[in-house]
Amino acid sequence: MCNMTIFPMIQPQIAEARQLPLCRDVLWDAAKGIPVFQAGEPVIVQGAQAVASWIWRALRVCRYRHELYTWDYGSELEGLIGQAYTAALKQAEARRYVEEALAVNPYIQAVRQIQTEFDEEGRLLIRGAVDTVYGPIEIGGDIDASAAG
Repeated sequence: MCNMTIFPMIQPQIAEARQLPLCRDVLWDAAKGIPVFQAGEPVIVQGAQAVASWIWRALRVCRYRHELYTWDYGSELEGLIGQAYTAALKQAEARRYVEEALAVNPYIQAVRQIQTEFDEEGRLLIRGAVDTVYGPIEIGGDIDASAAG
């Protein structure tokens, strides 16, 4: 049977490139800020829970600081510390940094409704939603930018 598309050799490759392997990651205890271990081994999670673990870490790792990570990984939230910006500008920049940090993940399709605010202690509070290939994930929590690593 003849394929009647304009570029028959290219289109099948594009379709194959969109198929991602199952996302797997280490389970992260957000309250303690450490990976979860069981019987001396890290607990591996899959799908949406793995993407959520990746998100938690990506927002807390300072982009460009560690050779271990590519320059695409992490966030630039630390750059807001000590800036003489208005509160509204800091919140807008924080929102942009969050969206940019998450946009590099191929399992994340959209970042929605990101809300940011700084509390009295300087922690950044983040709330929002992320659409993944596994469905929506609610994100939220605080980041102490001065302690980010």
